[in-house]
Amino acid sequence: MPRAMILVLDSVGCGGAADAASFGDAGSDTLGHIAEACAQGRADRDGLRSGPLRLPHLDALGLGLLCEASTGRLPPGLTRPAQPKGQWGFAIETSQGKDTPSGHWEIAGAPATFAWGYFPPANPSFPQDLVDAIVREGKIPGILGNCHAAGVAIIDVLGEEHLRTGKPICYTSADSVLQIAAHEEAFGLQRLYDLCISVRKLCNPLKIGRVIARPFVGSARDGFKRTPRRKDYAIPPTPGNILDIAAGAGRDIVSIGKVGDIFSHRNTGREIKGSGDMELFDKTLTAIDELGDGGFLFANYVDLDTDFGHRRDVPGYAAGLERFDARLPDLLGRLRPGDFVVLTADHGNDPTWKGTDHTREHVPILAFGPDVTPKAIGARASFADIGASVAKHLVIAPPVAGKAWT
Repeated sequence: MPRAMILVLDSVGCGGAADAASFGDAGSDTLGHIAEACAQGRADRDGLRSGPLRLPHLDALGLGLLCEASTGRLPPGLTRPAQPKGQWGFAIETSQGKDTPSGHWEIAGAPATFAWGYFPPANPSFPQDLVDAIVREGKIPGILGNCHAAGVAIIDVLGEEHLRTGKPICYTSADSVLQIAAHEEAFGLQRLYDLCISVRKLCNPLKIGRVIARPFVGSARDGFKRTPRRKDYAIPPTPGNILDIAAGAGRDIVSIGKVGDIFSHRNTGREIKGSGDMELFDKTLTAIDELGDGGFLFANYVDLDTDFGHRRDVPGYAAGLERFDARLPDLLGRLRPGDFVVLTADHGNDPTWKGTDHTREHVPILAFGPDVTPKAIGARASFADIGASVAKHLVIAPPVAGKAWT
C-alpha cells in the first residue's frame, strides 16, 4: 500500500492572503522578504551566512514558481525551472486565524468550525474571573505578566520576580494562546505541566487555541534561557481529520515534533519528540524507514517560527531555511516507490514585519515522490486540499473538507 507524509515548515508563508489587512498583515511575505533581504546583504551574519538566499533543492521542486504564483513576484535567488521536480502551488486559509492549531487542523482536512477566542492587547489582558480561577485551581500565590508579550523578553523582565515570589509568568499575543513560563527547578517542571492542564480546562469555554508551558532555567545574574521541554495543550480538534480517518482504517501513524500536542494526542499514533529541527529531521528519516505499508507520517519543524520569526531574526531565518534545504537529499533518498510527500506551512511569520506575531499568508505546497508526476496545482481554496490529497493517495475515506488535486 502507498505511504504518505505531511511535513510542516512552521511559519514559512509565501505572501499575504487577500484578507491579510483584517489581521494587520497586508503586504507581509515571509519567503519573499527574506529573499530580498538576502539579496540586499541585510541577512549577512559573520559565521552564519552571507549572500543571496540559496535553496536549490526546494527551488528545483518549484518553490520559486509557487512564490511567483502567490505574489506575482519571483523572489531573488529563486528560479523558474523549465521542468520542476515536484507538484507546486499554494493554499489559502479559510479558518479565521493565523496560528498553529488553525493551520494544522485545516491542513489535516478539518478546519475549525468556531471563532477562536483572543485576549485583548490591554494591561491586564486576562479577565479577572479567569485569573482568580487560575490562582485557585493551580494553588499558586498569583500570576505575573497578564499582558501581550514576547516570550524571551518577558522572562528577562520578570524572571527574578518569579523566583522571588513563586508566581508563574502568564502572557499572551495576537494569537489564540495563553502561555505560562516558570523555572524548571525552582517552580518544578511537572508542576508547570499540571498547572497548564488545569488552565486548559479553564480556557475551553473561551475557545482559546492553546495553553503553552514555557519552562526556563537560569538566574538574573547569569541570564535566563528557555528549555526544549515546552508543551502545548490544544483545544480538541474538529473531528473528521486525516488522523482520525487513518486511525479508523488501521493505518500506521507517526507524529513528529509538536503534532501530537496540536491534535490533543487524538489518533496521533507514535509520537516522536526532539530538541531542534535537525534532530527532529534525523528522527523523521528513521521514522520513514520504519513506517509501515499504507502508513501516514505528520511532522512539524518549529525552529523557524519560534527561534527566528517571532524574534524578527532575518539572518537566522534565512540560515534555517538553507539548513533544511541542504537536508532534503537525505529525505529523497529514503523514499520508496509509491511514497507521497507534501511539504507545506501552517501560517506566516515574516521576520521583516512589525511586531512579533504570526502573519496571515498563503502557504506553499510542494508535493513529490518517486512516482509523483510534476505539475502546477495552482491556488488551492483551502489548506484542507492537502489532507484530501493525502487521503486519496492513501486510498482511505476523505476528510470532512478539502478537494484533492491528485
